[in-house]
Parts: sequence; structure tokens; C-alpha cells
Amino acid sequence: MTDARAGDLARNRALWAVVNARFTDAAAEEQWTRPDPVWGLFAVPERELGALGEVRGLEVVELACGTAYVSAWLARAGATVVAVDLSAEQLATARRLQGQLGPRFPLVQADGELVPLADGCADLVVSEHGVAAWCDPERWVAEAARLLRPGGRLVFLTNSHLSALCVPDDEGVAAERLVRGHREAYRVRWPGGGAEFHPSHGDWVRLLRRAGLVVEALHEVFAPADGGGDHPFYEIVSHEWASRWPAEELWVASRPA
Repeated sequence: MTDARAGDLARNRALWAVVNARFTDAAAEEQWTRPDPVWGLFAVPERELGALGEVRGLEVVELACGTAYVSAWLARAGATVVAVDLSAEQLATARRLQGQLGPRFPLVQADGELVPLADGCADLVVSEHGVAAWCDPERWVAEAARLLRPGGRLVFLTNSHLSALCVPDDEGVAAERLVRGHREAYRVRWPGGGAEFHPSHGDWVRLLRRAGLVVEALHEVFAPADGGGDHPFYEIVSHEWASRWPAEELWVASRPA
């Protein structure tokens, strides 16, 4: 690992300790108790997107799980889940909610670019606003492919490339114009914040194919048209912006059987 990448990891770990203390610990209980899975900043129901399919009986690894609410949803739906995250603080919140609400499943503190799990251990690798933005795609995509057994699927949600082009350097709300060059969004170091990755569609296709995965779907995710406000603390896009342009991308790829 390069010194620059080690610095990025330390920076991101420190950022998520602060974010967990200020925001996500308080929000996590509501997320854990949702009856059905949703995706992204505006809680678009999985039943509308159909990215996960039937998960009962599957072995699942969630990468960069945060407070592990996605893993909780999948475990309640009958999957066997392992949740992985770099942040000790986020995992502590997950562990607290396991004790309060259940279900229990393994929580592993590890970098999504180097996961201490066996080759071919998963039918499904999933991440919702986690590994895709915070880990180097040159490394984590190959790692996800390693974890998948033949016929397994990778499903991940990340910020849309368009939104990354429209968010100013001071991390304000996305503008209605491009403020960043196409290639500049691949790696962004926010002033006073973390280091993120926002590959283009072409980059994602290249990375997934190089890892031996086949792209099955790309869902461009908008805010629901039937009202709703801005996200309570992630202010990267407004509801109005996200109702006009896709704020998020939900990718589905598979490892050939």
C-alpha cells in the first residue's frame, strides 16, 4: 500500500468516527427497523428496483457496511450474512443494535480492499453507499470478485458520476452545472473531509470486466417524484436536483457460472 493510500484510509477512518458520533448512530435504529429494504438517500424501495432478488438461503458479504442495517435486512430475509467495515465506531453501533433488536451476524473490522474471508465464500456481495465511494476500485472490485463463487452476484450503490461532476469543491449541494472535469471525479479529496472515488460508467465497465464479472444492470436512481424532502444530513444533492437527474447508480454484476 502506498503512503498516499494509507493516508486516505486514516483520513476516512477519522471522518467516519465523527460522522457516526454526529449522525449515523442516531439514525441507525430507524434504518435497522425498516420492514423492507430500500436504497440510497431517498429510500427507493428494493421492490421497485429488483436488484437483490430472492436472498433466502444465500451467503452474503456486505462490504463497507457502516452500521450494517443492510445486513440486518438481509439476515431477517433468510440470508447468512457477514458485515465488513473499516470503522470501529460504526461497527460498535451495529453491535449495539444487534443486542437491542437482532438479528446477530458476524461483524468484521477490515478494509474493503483486503477482506479476511475465503475465496468463493459468497453468493452475493453487496454494498450500499460504502465500498464503491470509499475504496480504490482498482482493488475492491477484484476483491469482491474473489469472494464470489461462480454464479454469484455483486450489487452496489454509489453516487452517480453526474452528481460527482456537479458537487463543488467545498462539498456544497450539487449545482445545476458541471463544476468538475469528467476525469477529475475519479478520485476526489474533499477539503476537511474524506477521499472518495467516482468512476465514470466506462471506468466501471472496464473494472468489472477486468475482474471477470458481467454487467447485468445499471439502475439510475432518482428521488421519488411524489414529494419528500432533502436527506436529513447527507446534503450532496437536494431532492429537487435528484428528481431531475440521477443522484445514485445501482450496479448489478455477476461472476459467470
